Amino acid sequence: MDPRRRRLPRRRGIRAWRYGDRAGLCTLERVQEREFWQLLEEVLGRGYGRALAHDQVLDRLDGMTAIEALDAGEEPRVVWNVLCDQMGIPDAERW
Repeated sequence: MDPRRRRLPRRRGIRAWRYGDRAGLCTLERVQEREFWQLLEEVLGRGYGRALAHDQVLDRLDGMTAIEALDAGEEPRVVWNVLCDQMGIPDAERW
């Protein structure tokens, strides 16, 4: 292994590597969260979707909102499915 490549601490079960002094890390977690926001806007619209993510309490996620659940480390896929279930969005419209 290249001595300039060092392992960073694990964060939410994802391995991240830094090469030299470059700080441009791309993790699976960030990609999944970005996809969550893209789906939210495509399915519910930008304004309404973001308002729901901020205000809608999700019973199956211990009363957290989508934003709180994501910040707490819940997988974006789980948050998305719980939000869709609670809002009654059919499976065909989720993806």
